[in-house]
Amino acid sequence: MNRRHALRQLGALSAAACAAGPLAALAQNDRPITIVVPYAPGGTTDMLGRLIAQQLGTALGRTVIVDNKPGAGTAIGASQVARAAPDGSTLLVATSTTLAINPWLYKKLSYDPAKDFAPVGLIGAVPLMVVVHPSVPARTLAELVALAKSKPEGLSYGSAGNGSPQHLGAEMFKFATGTAMTHVPYKGSALALTDLLGGQLQLMFTDIAPALQHVRSGKLRALAVTSKKRQPTFPDVPTVAESRLPGTADFEAVAWQSIVAPAGTPAPVVERLSQEIAKVIAQPALRQKLENDGFEPGSSTPAQLAAYIRSESERWGQVIRASGATID
Repeated sequence: MNRRHALRQLGALSAAACAAGPLAALAQNDRPITIVVPYAPGGTTDMLGRLIAQQLGTALGRTVIVDNKPGAGTAIGASQVARAAPDGSTLLVATSTTLAINPWLYKKLSYDPAKDFAPVGLIGAVPLMVVVHPSVPARTLAELVALAKSKPEGLSYGSAGNGSPQHLGAEMFKFATGTAMTHVPYKGSALALTDLLGGQLQLMFTDIAPALQHVRSGKLRALAVTSKKRQPTFPDVPTVAESRLPGTADFEAVAWQSIVAPAGTPAPVVERLSQEIAKVIAQPALRQKLENDGFEPGSSTPAQLAAYIRSESERWGQVIRASGATID
């Protein structure tokens, strides 16, 4: 009995040492932690990456830097992290585009979303807002759909480009409601928004933050948001589901952000990172700031994020197949 008891104790100590090893390395390593943002500086994803970098560095006692690697629909940054050492020193701010949309748009992708990453945790989501130019005689989604169906060519909407969340959110709505709309892709949402303000486009499914001032000034009219609940910044703007249009009862189209690590990163390291990032997102002042900018803060366990990625990939895959959208 004594011998068996001693062996059990030895096994428990060994397991504890194995778990403590990666965590100790995470906290004591002198090398900086790099958070790769697969977009240019200045956008929502970049802002989130920098907020997390600052707070994570304080929590772990390590320098955390942000490395912007834009291009190829986030594939350049994602590929860099996929090839990085799985030791917790390289992370990726991975979006719905990176993990759930790109696999359906690209015939040849330089990374495998399902195999190359270890999910760490969700950060939150960016709902879209359906906005129209004031010249469009529609003040509700129902009126917008009726107007579109009355025109043989439908209505024209702009987006940040083929396969962007703005494009696919509009396509999801189009197929849900049987609405005719013509897609006009741009190289970035700012250019599309400029043409919408000028009346060259009739509507847009846009991130809320860039449209805030234009809706408040009356230069654009907001008809709905694409999240499941109304947004604090525009509490009087209904959700798409609240329109009660056929096919929209469960409508939701959001662009979301998460943190992932290279596949093979030790589970204790992933768990520690997940816990610290959740603490960052839970800070009341930070949550308020993000909500004021039209962002829905959120967090998850690694397992919850993995399940969410799978469900979102399936959902966006259906939209992309139906729309025929492709990049190459």
